[in-house]
Amino acid sequence: MAVFQLDDKLWFPDPHLGEDDGLVAVGGDLSIDRLLLAYSNGFFPWYSFRDENRLWFCPLQRFVIFPKEIHISHSMQQLIHQNRYKLSINKDFDGVISGCSTAQNRDEEEGAWLGPDIIKAYTELHRQGFAASVEVWDGQRLVGGLYGVNLGRAFFGESMFSLVPNASKLALIHLARTLDARGGTIIDCQFETPHLRSMGGRHISYEEYIRIISC
Repeated sequence: MAVFQLDDKLWFPDPHLGEDDGLVAVGGDLSIDRLLLAYSNGFFPWYSFRDENRLWFCPLQRFVIFPKEIHISHSMQQLIHQNRYKLSINKDFDGVISGCSTAQNRDEEEGAWLGPDIIKAYTELHRQGFAASVEVWDGQRLVGGLYGVNLGRAFFGESMFSLVPNASKLALIHLARTLDARGGTIIDCQFETPHLRSMGGRHISYEEYIRIISC
């Protein structure tokens, strides 16, 4: 097992050579070209924004949600039918990524990863059409949402937030339904959480994952 040092060249090592937790490489930049190369091969940056080293992960067991398999609990079905909250896509990317950074004072926590460099890089990805957001609105107030990278028919989830109960779940359901209607194949959740497992997340191998995102 090894962790590789990236340089100015656009490349990533074989993820099978990385650490058991998925850490494969250190260094490099957050240029659009590097990020697109990373996501198209299953890599993503994840590190404390207060640290100097950028860490790149590529787990060999991928935790994903297939849009058709999204689990909607009875309570969530009731919330959806109430039409209390409105949902949108790409109406306020800046607001969503800011919310993901600062909700519940996340940016003040030790190890917080969504800092200025990440925000700048993914905002540029969005400007160029490679990143998208889902918004949850209570009237004119943004109360939740998620954002991630969209390449082809795959969506690579980065972060979500809620200022009211279940807002992030509403955003994920809306994302899954939208992707399914548009022929989307997979939502990469990056890491398993009880929240995402309860909504249909499951593990697949890296080989199956690459086959799907390459289609």
